Amino acid sequence: MRQATIQRTTKETDISLTLCLDEGEVSVSTGIGFFDHMLTALAFYAGFGLELSALGDLHVDGHHTVEDVGIVLGQALKEALGDKKGIRRYGTAFVPMDEALCRTVLDCSNRPFLAFDAPMPQPMIGGYDSCLTVEFMRAFAVNGGITLHQKCEYGDNAHHITEALFKSLGLALKEAVRVEGDGIVSTKGAL
Repeated sequence: MRQATIQRTTKETDISLTLCLDEGEVSVSTGIGFFDHMLTALAFYAGFGLELSALGDLHVDGHHTVEDVGIVLGQALKEALGDKKGIRRYGTAFVPMDEALCRTVLDCSNRPFLAFDAPMPQPMIGGYDSCLTVEFMRAFAVNGGITLHQKCEYGDNAHHITEALFKSLGLALKEAVRVEGDGIVSTKGAL
């Protein structure tokens, strides 16, 4: 089983996460309802098992919780992938969500980078600051060693845009981490 368990405690958050790349139960609790919904969707569409418990300083706002979950999830993905032998490496997905259409293209390259183009028309989605989506994606990409490109092609509802971004991330990850052989997919022979 390709899996990892990470515990991270700071003065701002206390996070416990177990990630399995080869299916499993999904249980997410961050104290931010919409964010729980997004992480559950991401895991579902990626085909991942995810057990996540996060306690954060939500009396301040959701920023530390969302960013730190991105850090820990990225670290867990990197650890679960190990030497990356046999994985497809690349993944691409488009997801429509009502009037919104979003695209995710990624490379499990060990070269972290985020290109993010998804303006959020509304500042809040329930109790979730819509500007935190880019913070999560950046923390996840940097700590996961992923080259991640995301774009909202069009859309005028921040809920739909964010949901399409998380779902397309899940689908692209499912494709990228799929084992198709036993070698490293790189002309250099290493990632």
